[in-house]
Amino acid sequence: MNLDPFISVDQTPFSSSREEVVKMRGKPARTSRNGVGLHELDYESVIYRFQDSGRLEEITMQAPVVNIGNLSVPFTVLASFIRTADSSAFERAGFIVSPRFGLAFDPDEPFWITALAAHCLDAWRAL
Repeated sequence: MNLDPFISVDQTPFSSSREEVVKMRGKPARTSRNGVGLHELDYESVIYRFQDSGRLEEITMQAPVVNIGNLSVPFTVLASFIRTADSSAFERAGFIVSPRFGLAFDPDEPFWITALAAHCLDAWRAL
């Protein structure tokens, strides 16, 4: 995963619309509405989640390594890295959430990592 926190993931900007993602990636393997009311485009290796308004909220993918700028952080040490590098990190529903780096992940579910849009951090805090 190449993460530019709150800006983009692997060249997909958080300003992308649902239509733009489909145009870029083609038809998803599955579409659904998840338990928190977000629309999902599931491409198996990556899942895009959108609000009803079409605003991109989250991008989840399997990532053995997260690249943030010139840092490369393997999933195996991501929890300790976040706890050390982000004093504002918190845990919700089994996920470690990093406001500094704009990501959330369950350390017991390798290698799934969710990159977050800045506007959805409050929803994670409210869980």
